[in-house]
Amino acid sequence: MRLWLQGATRSQSSMQFCPKCSLALIPTKKEKIVVLACPKCGEETRRSDPIVQKLGTAKESVVVIGKGENNLRTLPIMKVSCQKCGHEEAFYWMVQTRGGDEASTQFFRCTKCGRTWREYS
Repeated sequence: MRLWLQGATRSQSSMQFCPKCSLALIPTKKEKIVVLACPKCGEETRRSDPIVQKLGTAKESVVVIGKGENNLRTLPIMKVSCQKCGHEEAFYWMVQTRGGDEASTQFFRCTKCGRTWREYS
């Protein structure tokens, strides 16, 4: 979860550290207010001015290569079997459809019948 300090100046939004054990303080909701708490020793500091809110996640988008672009034949070719026609060659491309820390999704398009499928790495 990423947090953003709305309305805070640059100096207010900098990381704060526990005065007892020097670990970074984490925003935690406690009794309808947000406090900065140490995960190790439990030391708490109240922040009254900035509002802490959760950022929305970006919508997922998948790039699909259309029939017109398919005719350009600029994609690399891999030896992989098409389940529709049994042909042994397909164009392939990779798209980051999930989080940046996860593997890319590999798309294939048969060079003979044009069937498109994907594999998750």
